Amino acid sequence: MTDSATPTGSAPEGADPEALRQRALAALLTARKRTALLTDSVDDHELTAQHSPLMSPLVWDLAHIGNQEELWLLRAVAGREAMRPEIDGLYDAFEHPRATRPSLPLLAPAEARTYAAEVRGRALDVLDGAALDGGGPLVRSGFAFGMIAQHEQQHDETMLITHQLRSGTAVLTAPVPPAATDTAGLPAEVLVPGGPFTMGTSTEPWALDNERPAHVRDVPGFFIDTSPITCGAYQAFIEDGGYTERRWWEPAGWAMVREHELSAPLFWHRDAGRWLRRRFGITEEVPANEPVLHVSWYEADAYARWAGRRLPTEAEWEKAARHDPASGRSRRYPWGDEDPSPELANLGQRHLRPAPAGAYPQGQSPCGARQLIGDVWEWTSSDFLPHPGFSPFPYREYSEVFFGPDHKVLRGGSFAVDPVACRGTFRNWDLPVRRQIFSGLRTARNQ
Repeated sequence: MTDSATPTGSAPEGADPEALRQRALAALLTARKRTALLTDSVDDHELTAQHSPLMSPLVWDLAHIGNQEELWLLRAVAGREAMRPEIDGLYDAFEHPRATRPSLPLLAPAEARTYAAEVRGRALDVLDGAALDGGGPLVRSGFAFGMIAQHEQQHDETMLITHQLRSGTAVLTAPVPPAATDTAGLPAEVLVPGGPFTMGTSTEPWALDNERPAHVRDVPGFFIDTSPITCGAYQAFIEDGGYTERRWWEPAGWAMVREHELSAPLFWHRDAGRWLRRRFGITEEVPANEPVLHVSWYEADAYARWAGRRLPTEAEWEKAARHDPASGRSRRYPWGDEDPSPELANLGQRHLRPAPAGAYPQGQSPCGARQLIGDVWEWTSSDFLPHPGFSPFPYREYSEVFFGPDHKVLRGGSFAVDPVACRGTFRNWDLPVRRQIFSGLRTARNQ
């Protein structure tokens, strides 16, 4: 079994502790800069408002980020006394569902900012003195610091979803993504040959527990779409009666369609014969060549059935993204082991939308599939289950409590995901009804 090579900029135990420290510092600072952008771009009223019962008020996310950083970096790593023990329960995501969080005695915006800043200052002091080349598993290779950077970036994506759900004028801006300029002759699908490959990782220092350990999966040959399904292709499904034909839908999905009178992806509406969408406060025509966004697992599954295809399994998706048949090894990313860059993938809220289908040719995988990292989260057919040999770390509530048939796996990351929280092994999961997330799909078929 061959796991991915030592990651660039993500050194293993025994590596230069100063390089590890600088990597962790950069990840923490990048996350906090993004948090500030998302929270400083709206006034205090909007920070404390609940823009959807599906999401927390932005001010809850802000203080929760600080509280988790205090719990893990100041208390667990450094052994320090709690700064604000009375607020722990308020910011426990398992104790209070999102819909009820506005009724809690939350920290006001100025207080939340002050708390998060004070925690960060002390956490950087801890990082400065931490022995990253040894010690326990929380500290080794900077894991706890990487975990907290990933946690903050994941909440930044959640806050970006809240920005999409809020009403009112646009407050976020970003340049358009690069065009897909070399798609002439690009096949609609590519073949992934059958055989074993290494799934998961045992070497990526900041990989989370559900990505571990590396293990061999034998996957029969299959075809997978070269690019994610576009809005134009999804419109054909709509126009062909996709939302009115029960035969394409899982029973629970059909019940969802009927109950909520669904007829298109979330944020779409029809006007004068055109499909329009709302995107971060701007109403625009739906771009036909852009990957479709804001579809639930049920919608993705129904589209695949209508197209005479199916959603790929999680193992198929990861093999298409990582397996290099020439060397027999699994890469960190579709393009290789080097960290993501703007030429390789659409990540980090750089563009506030997916790039056109077929973009980022330098980021394609060995099988020829493109945009497997970034742009849109892609639904798979798989339930969220542990890898063989799974062990929870550092706490059960990160992954283990979600395992089972209730949650479906998404892979690949979206334009809203930061590179620190996106790898070829990274696993996301959600309920099959979820539409507010930056989710799309690509389809597969048997060889």
